[in-house]
Amino acid sequence: MNINQITVPVLDVEKAIRFYETLGLTLLVKSLPDYARFVAKEGSTTFSLHRVSKLSEGEGTWIYFETDNVDDRVSELQNKGIVFETLPQDQPWLWREARLRDLDNNQLIIYHAGENRLNPPWRIK
Repeated sequence: MNINQITVPVLDVEKAIRFYETLGLTLLVKSLPDYARFVAKEGSTTFSLHRVSKLSEGEGTWIYFETDNVDDRVSELQNKGIVFETLPQDQPWLWREARLRDLDNNQLIIYHAGENRLNPPWRIK
């Protein structure tokens, strides 16, 4: 199996479209008011938004967007008005990441893991 698409719940698809386009995703499908689908500039996985009347409680969905240079990407997004909860930092799990939230409180992580994404030193053999 391959993960092909991830869908997150949002209250307002049209507002969420603008947010995710600012992040750099390319809009593929726009079916307002209920649905939108994007593709990242790299890779072929798609990412979609589905309108809900109420968001679930708790921490929400965590979505990881990988980039080669986290610091440059965060700086670029800050220049576009995106606000981050945490700026780029090296993590104990050997990834460099920065965190922000979308309009519906989903946790977004801009990160770089390189070889450690699939092959960390503690990987089960």
